Amino acid sequence: MQGLKPKIRAGKVLDTISSLYASLTPSSKRISDYILSHGNEACKLSIAEISKIVHVGDATIIRFCRTLGFKGFQEFKMELAIEFSYLNQQDQSIFDGNVLPDDDVQMISQKLKRSINNVLTETINLLDFNVIDAITTQIVKAEAIYFFGVGSSGLVAESAKYKFMRIGLRVDALTNNHFMYMQASLLHPGDIVIGISQSGYSVETIKALRLAKEAGAVTIAITHNPRSALGELADYILVNGNRQGKLQGDSIGTKIAQMFVLDLLYTALIKEDITHAQENKLKTTKALNKN
Repeated sequence: MQGLKPKIRAGKVLDTISSLYASLTPSSKRISDYILSHGNEACKLSIAEISKIVHVGDATIIRFCRTLGFKGFQEFKMELAIEFSYLNQQDQSIFDGNVLPDDDVQMISQKLKRSINNVLTETINLLDFNVIDAITTQIVKAEAIYFFGVGSSGLVAESAKYKFMRIGLRVDALTNNHFMYMQASLLHPGDIVIGISQSGYSVETIKALRLAKEAGAVTIAITHNPRSALGELADYILVNGNRQGKLQGDSIGTKIAQMFVLDLLYTALIKEDITHAQENKLKTTKALNKN
């Protein structure tokens, strides 16, 4: 199973750095900070010049590049230059999602819309679609599917339960840590658990996923940090975006990114057996409409 985890690959450099940032070493974080804030300049500098600026050795920069999936510094710099060439052609206001004190409600609405567009673009950049296909295959033959999450991730889990139940799957969502632990300990091979945590460090969800894994269930993580503790426990990882303005906090964009990943998985499942899925959805719709 472990070989089916998404590989960090070259391309979409800034989004990949953002996703891996929390799991990087202090020296790699200094490199990341410089790239994220001065990427245009970094494209024009040598490895020695960047080493001097961020106070790390050349070898540390090479290791950083390889962490992102590049063979070395030159390949990294070329890909970064291509990415910034594209960004420089765009309206930079599109990428500014920060809400300012002087913004009126109309401006705030536009910035929230841009933030959602940005986080969805980031999510698509970070997803490994081969992993989506592999998970779909697992779900088709699963005995039961359980969504685990707390806080805002728990709301996403409940929403997913409703959606997946309507196409005839045996599914449940648990958002209370005690219920999560009890259910996880009672799972069997053939069951699937999907743990949702933006940071990947939710103590409750990590414990529940560990118990599920020990019971023999297939474990899936939806997180922004693929190298988090949750990611380490998962057989499959789906990475969602997290691009948002500094004043937005736990923004709607993050929840929408998680729901987008689940909707993508849901649609892939329908495609596998569209007739059966439509029949089940029709049955549930009729049940809800009956007096």
